[in-house]
Amino acid sequence: MRPLDPRLISRIGPARRYVIITASLGALTATLVVAQALVIARVLAPVLSPRPLETDGLGWWGAIVPLSARDLGTAAVTLLLIVGARAFVTWVQERQAHRAGTRVISELRTQVVEHATQLGHRWSVSGAASDTTTLATRGLDNLMPYFVRYLPQLMLAATVTPLMLVIVLGLDWVSAAIVAGTLPLVPIFMVLVGLLTREKSEAHLIAMQRLSSRTLDLIVGIPTLRGFGREQGPGARVRELGDAHRRATMGSLRIAFLSGLVLELLTTLSVAIVAVTMGFRLIDGNVGIETALAVLVLAPEVYLPLRNVGTHFHASTDGLAAADAAFDFLATSSTEPPESGVAPRLEGATLTLTSVSVVAGAGTRLAPADLTVAALPGVVTVLRGANGGGKSTAIAALAGLVVPTSGTVTATCADMTTVVLAGRGGSVERLEWSRQCAWVPQRVDLGPPGRLLSLGQRHRIALDRAFASGRPVLLLDEPTAHLDHASRTQVIARIRAAALAGATVVVATHEDELIAAADRVIVVSAQEGSP
Repeated sequence: MRPLDPRLISRIGPARRYVIITASLGALTATLVVAQALVIARVLAPVLSPRPLETDGLGWWGAIVPLSARDLGTAAVTLLLIVGARAFVTWVQERQAHRAGTRVISELRTQVVEHATQLGHRWSVSGAASDTTTLATRGLDNLMPYFVRYLPQLMLAATVTPLMLVIVLGLDWVSAAIVAGTLPLVPIFMVLVGLLTREKSEAHLIAMQRLSSRTLDLIVGIPTLRGFGREQGPGARVRELGDAHRRATMGSLRIAFLSGLVLELLTTLSVAIVAVTMGFRLIDGNVGIETALAVLVLAPEVYLPLRNVGTHFHASTDGLAAADAAFDFLATSSTEPPESGVAPRLEGATLTLTSVSVVAGAGTRLAPADLTVAALPGVVTVLRGANGGGKSTAIAALAGLVVPTSGTVTATCADMTTVVLAGRGGSVERLEWSRQCAWVPQRVDLGPPGRLLSLGQRHRIALDRAFASGRPVLLLDEPTAHLDHASRTQVIARIRAAALAGATVVVATHEDELIAAADRVIVVSAQEGSP
């Protein structure tokens, strides 16, 4: 993780504008801090000095704050104006930070979602999809501390710290040497703590993704689990994942508090060294009271931005880990071939899979493997085979949702012209192709209203919509798996009626009744290996 991630700045417009605004406000803040320190030194020096002041202890920096500031009334008004200006600058900075953070997170989330839609159906049903869902929702929300807290302090460290050091050097070179010698210790300790923080943040993100993935899978499968009386079964696993998430979160918080404590102690000791040295030199008469006061007020301001950078960076590492994951995801390329043609009309068309194989799992298995099938209009074609053989993948390939690893998908239209829908070298416009297919998957998602329905109810609603759609291609994946006998009989009758009406019907099933009602039965199988 980098202190300033250039990918956030280069890819996101609001971030670039905010960095410029923050740098400008940081320079203004540095000027106000210097003026405030010098005014405090001016007004307190006559009070603490044992004898009247005869010289200007601020040297040539005294031109910033005139000698009239030694008057209590003038100093009080000046300090009030400076404090008010600092409060206003801080408010503007916070406001801009929240706006920029919200827009950056929104745009980055949009890019992740748009990229996910380009990766195709096969990726969307993989385990990586649920991790990306977690990343695009809760993960990227953790970027807000980076923009609201860390980035402003980084800009202040780049402007205020050098300016403060130059001012201290002009007032007292001994104190400047002490500050310059101890200042590098702050980033050194930041790096040491950050190495441990990075591992904790990555572990936190992984634990959150695991819990979210498991929870999403559980929500989808609750109707089935309830039907078999096993809805309490996954409780132990969910509690285990929740404990892992809690431990990872507490680990990140401990590191954040530890980093704050370490940096606070380090800067306190550094300022104490300057103060003790200055005290002995005051006793010896080697430095004036006005100079000493100005240095003691400015010394903590030299360390403050760097200290806050370390604290807020470690508190925002969860968001940076999510940003790294988002950019890695955006860097993944789609396996979908380019769309090189216009989808034909599929009324009365014969859809054919020729030697189609699709890589499954870790790339060492083909499901289906070397499948050839012709789905004719007016005919009920059934795909059967063992679980994991590739029946659902074959259905998705006919719908244009999965592109075969090898082989071709063709359509022989009513005018006897043959069009390659998908295969080596490209694909037709898949959206228009898919729009002509009524596809009912094994797991039907009807959105939030469907969560109140049983799996069978959701399936019947999806089947009703498919039959009523009037689309020329009807693709059904286990359409009778969750239905009672009467409902299965009705669905089989409607499948036969759709075929008689001229639709191209392809069904994947294990049900003997549906297989018996088919006109053609094709066995689908998988095999180990690669194409």
